[in-house]
Formats: sequence, structure tokens, C-alpha cells
Amino acid sequence: MSPPLDHFVAFVDRLAADLDAIPRRAEELAADAYLSRHHFERVITAIAGESPTRFRTRILLERAAYRMTISDAPLLDVAVEAGFGSHEAFTRAFRREFDATPSAWRRRPARFRIAAPNDVHFHPPAGLRLPARHTMSGMDLVVEMVEHHVWLVDQLVQRAATLTDEQLDDPFTGPVEGIDGETLRWSISRLIGQMGMWCAAMEDGEYDFAVEQHESVASMRRRLAVTGPEFVSQVRAVAHENRFDETFVDSFSPEPIVMTYGAMVAHVLTFAAHHRLLAVAKLRELGITDLGVPRRVKKIGNAFYGLIEVLGEALDNNDRAAVETVLTRNVYSGGNAGSAPLADYVLAEAARLAVTPTTTLIEAKGIAA
Repeated sequence: MSPPLDHFVAFVDRLAADLDAIPRRAEELAADAYLSRHHFERVITAIAGESPTRFRTRILLERAAYRMTISDAPLLDVAVEAGFGSHEAFTRAFRREFDATPSAWRRRPARFRIAAPNDVHFHPPAGLRLPARHTMSGMDLVVEMVEHHVWLVDQLVQRAATLTDEQLDDPFTGPVEGIDGETLRWSISRLIGQMGMWCAAMEDGEYDFAVEQHESVASMRRRLAVTGPEFVSQVRAVAHENRFDETFVDSFSPEPIVMTYGAMVAHVLTFAAHHRLLAVAKLRELGITDLGVPRRVKKIGNAFYGLIEVLGEALDNNDRAAVETVLTRNVYSGGNAGSAPLADYVLAEAARLAVTPTTTLIEAKGIAA
């Protein structure tokens, strides 16, 4: 990373950490970067396409516009929060950017983001939306999903270590015949074994299924420490070399079949998702409820859409206005005629799912059409 870009990244990172803690005066911003004001402004303007003062003001105006769509706070309070000393100064600046006064815009809100050459914008509830620092291809996404799978299996193993043998061997409710085993112990062992089996198949090696018979958690941990990185490495190499359409022989099927690497990864992720859900449901049944939406899932989602945190917070707070804003901005970008009924539907379904037992969801029972 070049020194000018270092300064810009540091400036953006500080702004993202706390929008209200950034000094208003350019001299203070420059001093924080150990640069003169002249040099600091030249560096930031060259990278960002706008001066640091303009950059900060624009972000705070975007936040102010967003605040007006989700709250009834007086405009003077919104103006002060945005760093303006008076309602008049705020109105002038707001009109320049949004071509409307704050009160008029609040009555008929539109997109709150202001066009900018650097594509850095305010991101609700209190952060910044940054452009990707590298391009994520479809191949990158596949590797990211496999890495997430290995990470989550490790989380399951860690939680299984806190359970008794009786809990590990407590039968599932409603397993799918021919696909599922009977217990949490089986599910986690099979998740690890699935990766080990495919690693062996890709290398024309052997796999001992006997290791999965009543396997201890300690054994699962040891196997995953080897099998997890190996499986990720195999998939990463195939992705890097664009070999997903190459074939190998699956010698572990009842009858050996020819399969592509791409089909193998799809198979693993599809069945693993089901088995992980079974495991998570059983853990919740046993009182372990801390496996929510993990950081890797958010990272994948944000890389392509950037809505999980915003919509999740709006749903958690039962904030209809915020849900409708998300839908208007990202689903009904041409207008908001359909966002109101959809917002009502999303909130109603979220409330219903929140009180529906996980086992009921797995069995697909008791949920009205």
C-alpha cells in the first residue's frame, strides 16, 4: 500500500470508528496524521477526489438524512449532530446536496447517499460503507463458503465438548431417513468425515468409515485439525487453477462414479448445511443457543449486498420504518409503492419465526401458508 493510500485508509478507518469523534477543523485532522494541513489535504483529495473537510461533511449529511427517515427528532437536533452550529447553516448545506430543504425532504425521502468519487458512504446504523479493496470473484466466494463451513464445524465441536455422552447420543427429533443419523455425535462426526472422505477420493486414497462409530469429541477435534485445512487447501487449489469442471472417480459410492470437482463442492455444502442445521437445533434443545449469524456469514453477505446488519437490527427492534427504508432503497429502487406491504409481511414473518421451535421448522410442520 502506498504512503498516500495509507493516510487515506487511516483517515477513513478513524471516521468509521466514531463519526462524532473526528475533529471538525482540517488542522486537527492533519495533526492526527502527523502532516501539515496543506500536505494532508493534497493527499486526501488526490486519493478521495474530495477534500477531507468535504468528505466528513458529506458523510454527516448522509447520516442526517438517514436519521430523518427513521426518527422524529427535531431538525435542530439533527443539524447539531451533523456538526452544524445553526439550523440555517444546516439547511443551506442540505439543500445544496439534496436539492430540497430538510423539512421537505423528510416528507418525501429518497436515497440518502450523495454522489462521491470514492464510493465511501454512511452505512446505517452508525458506520461507513466502503468500496471493496479487492474484487471477490465467484471462485473466491466458493472458497469463502468452504472456509466458513470448516469454521462452523469447529464451533460445533467446541460446544459438543461441553456435553455429556448421554446428551451427545440423545436421538434427533424427526431425522430424514437415508440421509441423517440418529444423534448429535453422528452429525458432527459425519461432517468431519465427509471432508475426509472427499479429500481421500480426490487423492485416490483410502478412508476408514469405522472411525465415525461412536467417535469421541477429542477424536473429532484431532481429525478436524487435519481434515479441515486439507479440504480448504484442496478447494482453494482447484479454484485458483479453474479446475472445477475436471473430473475424478468417487470410489466411495456403492458403485464408483465420475464426478467433477464443482459437483463435489456443491454436494458437500448442500448436505453439510442440512447436517449443521440438525446439529445446531439439537444444541439449542440442550440449552446451547449462542450459534447465531456468525461473522463469516455477515462478511459474505456484506460483500455482495451489505444489508444483513441493517435489516437485522431493524427486525430486532421491530422498526417498521427502518425495514421499509431498506426495502425502498434496495428492492424498490425505482419507487416505494411496494415496500410498505412487504415491510409488514417481513416483520410479521420474523415475529412468527422467532417463536417457532427449530424442530418445527426442520419438520416443516405447524407453519401456516
